[in-house]
Amino acid sequence: MDLYMMNCELLATCSALGYLEGDTYHKEPDCLESVKDLIRYLRHEDETRDVRQQLGAAQILQSDLLPILVQHRQDQPLFDAVIRLMVNLTQPALLCFGSVPKEPSFRHHFLQVLSYLQAYKEAFASEKAFGVLSETLYKLLQLGWEERQEEDNLLIERILLLIRNILHVPADLDQEKRIDDDASVHDQLLWAIHLSGLDDLLLFLASSSAEQQWSLHVLEIVSLMFRDQNPEQLAGVGQGRLAQERNTDVAELEALRQREMAEKKTRALQRGNRHSRFGGSYIVQGLKSIGERDLIFHKGLHNLQNYSSDLGKQPRRVPKRRQAARELSIQRRSALNVRLFLRDFCSEFLENCYNRLMGSVKDHLLREKAQQHDETYYMWALAFFMAFNRAASFRPGLVSETLSVRTFHFIEQNLTNYYEMMLTDRKEAASWARRMHLALKAYQELLATVNEMDMSPDEAVRESSRIIKNNIFYVMEYRELFLALFRKFDERWQPRSFLRDLVETTHLFLKMLERFSRNRGNLVVQNKRKKRKKKKKVLDQPVASGNVPSSPEELEAVWPSLAEQLQCCAQDPELSLDSMVPFDAASEVPVEEQRAEAMVRIQDCLLGGQAPQALTLLRSAREVWPEGDVFGSQDISPEEEIQLLRQILCAPLPRQQGPEERGAEEEEEEEEEEEEELEMVQVSEKEFNFLDYLKRFASSTVIRAYVLLLRNYQQNSAHTNHCVVKMLHRLAHDLKMEALLFQLSLFCLFNRLLSDPASGAYKELVTFAKYILGKFFALAAVNQKAFVELLFWKNTAVVREMTEGYGSLDGGSSRRPPVWSPEEEAQLQELYLAHKDVEGQDVVDAILAHLNAAPRTRKHIVHHLVRLGLADSVKDFQRKGTHIVLWTEDQELELRRLFEEFQDSDDVLGHIMKNITAKRSRARIVDKLLALGLVAERRELYKKRRKKLAPSSLPDGEKSLKDFCQEDLEEEENLPEEESEEDEEREEGSETEQAQGSSVLSTANLGQSLHQEGFSTPLLWLQNCLIRVADDRKEDGCSQAVPLVPLTEENEEAMENEQFQQLLRKLGVRPPASGQETFWRIPAKLSPTQLRRMAASLSQPEEEEKLQPGIEPEVPGEQGAEEEHHKEHRAQALRALLLARKKKAGLVSPEEEETPGEKEQLKVAPKKRQLLDSDEEQEEEESRSKAPELGAPRIQKKKRFQIEDEDEND
Repeated sequence: MDLYMMNCELLATCSALGYLEGDTYHKEPDCLESVKDLIRYLRHEDETRDVRQQLGAAQILQSDLLPILVQHRQDQPLFDAVIRLMVNLTQPALLCFGSVPKEPSFRHHFLQVLSYLQAYKEAFASEKAFGVLSETLYKLLQLGWEERQEEDNLLIERILLLIRNILHVPADLDQEKRIDDDASVHDQLLWAIHLSGLDDLLLFLASSSAEQQWSLHVLEIVSLMFRDQNPEQLAGVGQGRLAQERNTDVAELEALRQREMAEKKTRALQRGNRHSRFGGSYIVQGLKSIGERDLIFHKGLHNLQNYSSDLGKQPRRVPKRRQAARELSIQRRSALNVRLFLRDFCSEFLENCYNRLMGSVKDHLLREKAQQHDETYYMWALAFFMAFNRAASFRPGLVSETLSVRTFHFIEQNLTNYYEMMLTDRKEAASWARRMHLALKAYQELLATVNEMDMSPDEAVRESSRIIKNNIFYVMEYRELFLALFRKFDERWQPRSFLRDLVETTHLFLKMLERFSRNRGNLVVQNKRKKRKKKKKVLDQPVASGNVPSSPEELEAVWPSLAEQLQCCAQDPELSLDSMVPFDAASEVPVEEQRAEAMVRIQDCLLGGQAPQALTLLRSAREVWPEGDVFGSQDISPEEEIQLLRQILCAPLPRQQGPEERGAEEEEEEEEEEEEELEMVQVSEKEFNFLDYLKRFASSTVIRAYVLLLRNYQQNSAHTNHCVVKMLHRLAHDLKMEALLFQLSLFCLFNRLLSDPASGAYKELVTFAKYILGKFFALAAVNQKAFVELLFWKNTAVVREMTEGYGSLDGGSSRRPPVWSPEEEAQLQELYLAHKDVEGQDVVDAILAHLNAAPRTRKHIVHHLVRLGLADSVKDFQRKGTHIVLWTEDQELELRRLFEEFQDSDDVLGHIMKNITAKRSRARIVDKLLALGLVAERRELYKKRRKKLAPSSLPDGEKSLKDFCQEDLEEEENLPEEESEEDEEREEGSETEQAQGSSVLSTANLGQSLHQEGFSTPLLWLQNCLIRVADDRKEDGCSQAVPLVPLTEENEEAMENEQFQQLLRKLGVRPPASGQETFWRIPAKLSPTQLRRMAASLSQPEEEEKLQPGIEPEVPGEQGAEEEHHKEHRAQALRALLLARKKKAGLVSPEEEETPGEKEQLKVAPKKRQLLDSDEEQEEEESRSKAPELGAPRIQKKKRFQIEDEDEND
């Protein structure tokens, strides 16, 4: 911007400041007022920052303000005003515009302001300006707190802000064009700070406890001073070059020399001995051109190896939003004298200031006294100075303030917050990614410092390191952090430097964790598991239950007033339908299934006397659900609308019990249940296995990130390449998952590596590439499909199928559905075409009923229909809600007739649902039967228990106790519950899946299988637990959930076994229900009789024979007699058990109590008790059974069976 384009008033104000004559600046009398006017102009500038640009174009700071600052510092008011103006002028461009503008015009203004700031920075690179600032700051700091005024504190803060602003200006690399070891503008600025003594004042502010209010300003200035520096290189300044650095340089030069020699050799081969105008044309056999003919190559043969089909094509333009993030941080090597000054500053800062300053800054951050994102300076200082301390002379005491588990937690918390914000705040994703990189660097340096402490000769330092590692490796969040960062890596926002640091940090963490777990032997770590909870569906009930008229007489009394309001509203043309929405858009229930709730809301409005709202809601519902004319037809008259509303008012609509209808104690219990449902995470402990943890990294997202970094192997350092190869080697060799790396892009990279002339410098990479290629060709000789698999990234399941054979997972994993055969697909297609047009039935249910295939679920069939192209979407098969909400008089009469017809049957509700014309859900029919007064309570509709015959009347004379238990469990499953339609349909779907011949074994088969696998002792323990709980519940008369606490190692292993857990579920034992529970529990709803039956179902005939006293080993000749004797004993036991159950239910007459079988049963009782009692009781019983005088069984005081109760009553 030229000077003549300046505003006239602004130009006059600048002219009134003064003038420079030689090296002397003469100020005008109105100089102070002019400076204040400039401050006022800057306060009222527009969004393009026009005043700032005009002042920068006029070079006011270089020609006027700096000379005034240096030569007229004794004029205190003028000096303060100039400092204020300079702080405003040097404000960062990002703060002026908020962010980098995207609009071209505003971006031009942004770059213009940035260029003026770079000119200001160059003007400040003088010792005189910083000398004045240093002397002024020194005088102010000499004042005690009682002498220092508010103006003095403001001046101190403004001087620090001015220094911060000047150091913050980014370097103009295109303008400076400085090389390493050359003094850039930033280096000149740092040298001026050093010569003026300002660095000593900064050290004083950082170390003084009385100046803690300036700690964040000091930390920000220090971070800007060391912005371009490398801490490791800075620590080695003046100590000569290390042997490792020399070897690195030699390797780089050798790689460059080999590459240059290969290029020379290639050019020599391409140069022919004789020039020919005709290079020749060749036909490349086997390589097709655009048509069907072979490719014709018009160049020399020496160029054929460089041929590619992409030659001459325009490269595809990558959209700006998909371009990879650019590297913003650039490290360079400053001049030697500047590096020596910075090294000494770092040493003094670590010895005298670091711990105190970092503690003060951490306190400011935790108490929220700092500005937003000031924690980034804290994390930068932590990473830089801890790295400098580790590289210079490692002394853990100098960084003890940040060497703790709390610091790990602080960094991990911020790192997690940053990547969550990067995913949610897409507009500022790049800024969050930069903050995320700073946090990762701090985390990396913390791990590196702890790793360095392991090699310390001091035992106390090593012990501190061990304690920190024990805490870090125990918590799950620290172990899962790197997996989350790899999964969320996005190269659009995160540069390659972030990926490099992430790979190196992961390598260090895995190395430390592997060594720590190997040395500890058995490392116990924290494990968290998320548990999914079902959300309770609660209908909105805006009307208070106490004021709602319930009887028909009350409703008829309310109707006349409502009818008058409705007639007035029906004729009102201004009645808007947009005022009320008949459905809840935020609800998880689909809109199609919210019609019943809309009907309840209309009734609530009528009951509350809100006739206009009810009419509006009815019309809105008609617009949303026109099908079925549930809310009236489209051409309904106003009189018919009013009659429909009257029917809705009088209709007994089903409602869920509102919270106000419950007692105070029940409300408290529900609140506790809701609080438990919010805790979705269950915390436990487990023994750590390093290979299991390493398997978490065996995913395509992680490998893609590593391959992306490996593409730049020529630019990567040797350590970075080693970290990449080490991780890939862990996955391929340690986990035996070489097929995970069989990917074409990685093989192309291997080809480039092996053909690289400088491949000798990458021996580790070459060795690993040859290893992977060898494994691939060995697999390809067996599996020809491996070449096709190269095109895709793979997971562990695909890797297993590639190596073990396709289809090998079908039988090994119960979660994967069986593969569809061609015959099954043909049958599925035939069934779908036959039933898809049948009205009144669900297509999928019909297919499930007729499909003669492996066990399938509704989900499997729906997805396969979509895969076959028979359906467009899964949504086509969603269960629709019932179309009929209100009961008509004919339907009520039909329901009464069906109830009277089947009320004496075993399953009243089941017969009604089968024969009713208008299909409704189980809950709707139960509610209607209750409303009609046909039944008094729901229990009357439960499926009645079938009367069981005595074992002697059966054809084979034996009915096992397992059958009794099995029937009781079936009865429990058939009990109807108060559930919503959605839950009920899901329940019916699960019953359909079970009916399809599922692979779950019955209770008897499960018990027998577990006996064979060696779980006899845990089964005996489970029997004892069930019987003890049954006895306690019978004696106490009340019941509550009882946990199953395994006290032995064998029982603990059984409780973790999947088949044993399946048996527990079949018996009705409830798994841990919330994050606060650890053990399985026997539910409170199980009665003592049911518990005894379940315990009896676990018994095994083989064990009974072993536990019976006096039984001799069988001989072949006596085998038949023993079997008959055993059957007779079982029949007698079952006969007595049936009599006891009848007696308890009151179904046995006194004459039947004394039966001959009872005496025989008492003889068998000790043998049964031996199986069901505890181990001590069993041993005692065996010792008694060996006594010769045992004539009749002795009854224990502790009751085990109802049979024993009979004996005591006698």
